Parts: sequence; structure tokens; C-alpha cells
Amino acid sequence: MAGFFISFEGIDKSGKSTQAARLVRYLQEAGREVVFTHEPGGTELGQELRHLALNWKPQNSQSGVDPTAEIFLFAADRAQHVAEIIQPALEEGKIVVTDRYVDSTLAYQVYGKKINKNFIQNIHKYILDGVKPNLTFVLKVSPKASRKRLIKRKTTNRYDNFAQSFYTKAQKSFLKIAKNRKNYFILDSSVNDSSLEKKIFRIVCKYLKITILLRI
Repeated sequence: MAGFFISFEGIDKSGKSTQAARLVRYLQEAGREVVFTHEPGGTELGQELRHLALNWKPQNSQSGVDPTAEIFLFAADRAQHVAEIIQPALEEGKIVVTDRYVDSTLAYQVYGKKINKNFIQNIHKYILDGVKPNLTFVLKVSPKASRKRLIKRKTTNRYDNFAQSFYTKAQKSFLKIAKNRKNYFILDSSVNDSSLEKKIFRIVCKYLKITILLRI
């Protein structure tokens, strides 16, 4: 791939969406062409799949969304996302910044909901076509900070109603995935202030060999 692929990972309310958006702004100010996207819902089809995965409320079913059915919704979203947004942008030499990617599936569905890891990996083998991030930021957050951010949210989905224990387990899973991987950076986002966004930008500049001329 001629481009450069950056992913932001972490539990809900970790601040990754905010930090991803700030990085995109810095890169654009530095004169780089950036595609900013997210999962689920980064495409028109993905928006429909996102609604089903995150907001579907059964009327006649007592079981809710089956975890395996949910996996196929997220997999369909990712397949379309890679084919329509990520891969074409990388082939054009652009920087792609995504809010969530493969690691979210591993942390939430494999470690959190006990979906078979080999099953997930086999799906990804066919839908990713080898497209993986060059650089990943995993943002960790304290339970207190995440609760405060949830209160401020204007809209919520069914994942926001999960117990704190689920997110504690998911966060440990993200940290486990990132451990000892050179292109992964684990950063504390409990404060989520300007010092964090500057640190992220400096790391990216080092990878992209960008001379920092901006006032950061």
C-alpha cells in the first residue's frame, strides 16, 4: 500500500473519537491528505448495519441480538468499509485514520462475548485482503472518567447499557492485544487534554517523517 493506515482503539468513552479527529486536523494543517472514517458505519451500507447492531430492539424475541448474528453484521460492515473506503484511499497514497478496526472485534466479541477466535480470524482473512494498520493507538480510561463522559452523551446505544465489568474486561483485552507490539501505543486518555493530542501527533510525525512546524 502506498498510503499510511492509523487506527484508534479502546472501550466506549475512552476518547478515541475525539483524539482521532484532532489528529486528522493536525495532519491536514501539515498539508497531508487524510481520510477520516469509523466503524461501524463508515459507509452508507455500514450505517444501516450499525443501526441494526447497536440499536435493534426485539419486539417478539426474548434473546436479543445473538452474538454470532452480531458478528456477521460487524463483518459485513468491515468488508464494505475496507473495499469502499480504506483500500482505495491507501492505494491513492492517502493517510487513513479510523475510529475502531479489527482489535475492537477481538476485545468485545472474542474476549468479551466469547466468540471463537479462529472463527473471527477466518472471516478477517477473507474480508481484509491483508489491509492492516501501520500504527495503532490504544486509549485506556479510568471508570470514573468514562462514566462522566457517558452522562454527557446526547444519544446512547445498547452497548452503553452494558455493565462496567464488561468494559473493564474489554479494556484489559485491548491492553493484552497491544502488549509487546512495536506499532502499538497505549496512552492514558482519562484527562483527554491537549497534551495527549500533541503526544499522538508527535508519534505520527516520527512514523511519517513529518517535520513539525505547527505550534503544538
